Amino acid sequence: MNISELEKSIGYEFKNKELLKKALTHTSYANEHHIESNEKFEFLGDSILEFISSKYIYNNYVFLKEGEMTKVRADVVCEKSLYKIALKHNFSDFLYLGKSQIMSGETKRPAILADSVEAVIAAIYFDSNLEEAEKFIIENLKKEIEVASRNVGMKDYKTVLQEKLQVHGDVNIKYEILEEKGPDHDKTFIAQVSCNGKKLAVGEGKNKKSAEMDAAHKAIKLL
Repeated sequence: MNISELEKSIGYEFKNKELLKKALTHTSYANEHHIESNEKFEFLGDSILEFISSKYIYNNYVFLKEGEMTKVRADVVCEKSLYKIALKHNFSDFLYLGKSQIMSGETKRPAILADSVEAVIAAIYFDSNLEEAEKFIIENLKKEIEVASRNVGMKDYKTVLQEKLQVHGDVNIKYEILEEKGPDHDKTFIAQVSCNGKKLAVGEGKNKKSAEMDAAHKAIKLL
């Protein structure tokens, strides 16, 4: 595929295309062709990613305590999140991999794809400035940060709801997943909570637990 398709997808056009090519060059390919791999770019990209995400969390989630900000950052600056970004922009179609990696089907290996995202961040920085790298990072991680910020300080709303509903005796509280939306790597779950057969509230989240928690939280507010 043409590299310009990747540039269009990530929202940044490189002045020096060689920087992007280097960011997508895995060590296996580099060793076969005696060129430099993207490992050094990964190192710098990781540092830029951590700094930018930390600054964004600090500026936009002032209600979080220091420990909570650390947890949010850890949830977001990880292989899983970076792998999602790589899948979103089809990085696997543009990676330069060695023959052994291609033959063993490692074109979509999470670790390789996650590392390439860090390398591309560094490439954007070298090609332009920190602001452009920041645009790419925030555009791709702000949703993940929002989800993580809601979950990190999450009270056990299911327990709170149970205590409120059972104040006058035992009741039958039921949670059920009504719907799953989105692709496998970015699903949204819709959950409903009911009491003695009566619907109380519907919530959503990026996993079943957080969807049920959201439903319980909304039910508490309605009581």
